[in-house]
Amino acid sequence: MEPKNAIEVFGTIRKQETVLTIDDKVQTGTLVFEALEPFPGYYHETPFGTTPIYMYLALQEQYPLIDIIRATQKVEKIFKEKFDAGKGFIHFVDTSYNVLRVRHLNRYDLIGDLQQAYNDQGIHFMMKTKRGFEGVAQIKVVKFFNLTPINGDIYLDNKEENHAYIELPKELNWDDFNALTNRVKYNWEESKFDAAVGAFMHNGQLHEFVRIYSSKLNLEYLQGLRKLYLEKMK
Repeated sequence: MEPKNAIEVFGTIRKQETVLTIDDKVQTGTLVFEALEPFPGYYHETPFGTTPIYMYLALQEQYPLIDIIRATQKVEKIFKEKFDAGKGFIHFVDTSYNVLRVRHLNRYDLIGDLQQAYNDQGIHFMMKTKRGFEGVAQIKVVKFFNLTPINGDIYLDNKEENHAYIELPKELNWDDFNALTNRVKYNWEESKFDAAVGAFMHNGQLHEFVRIYSSKLNLEYLQGLRKLYLEKMK
């Protein structure tokens, strides 16, 4: 049951991941990336299974966000398996792609069927321009968040397990955020975590945040992390 004080907000999240192209189980010839290490600051403590975690399906063109949302809602009504999708962007050193970010798909062999369901709604996928590729990507995802505030500037995610968000007082570009997170981790003695950066709109205000991924989430842990982030920002 969703908490009574839950809020649904719209925002973006930015992170860096190593991705690789996959050929099996996708529509023939289409360009699909999979996150090799979906939570690189933490993944080695958490053994993931054989189901896909984060998939990035390159789009044929830059579809408007409203078209992606509309198509997703229609696909959700007819697709028999659970999934979560959002619009995203992947940037490598010399190339950028518009992508459909897909999560919570139970099996790899559903990817092609999901692509066909989007095809039927007018969303089409890019044909492969990379083969056997693996590289580090800057990733931005546009999505809705369902959050529960637990202490003013700290939120838990109601849809994504082990996800929490702590507010920051200002926007940080990726390089500054990455350097800040490294300073925090160097001085952090508790359980390891993975971090990403983003912002969401709520009540007409833009809230900057750090997304924290850890199985150790509790208020004391998150308060300690936020305090350290604020200290290391100075």
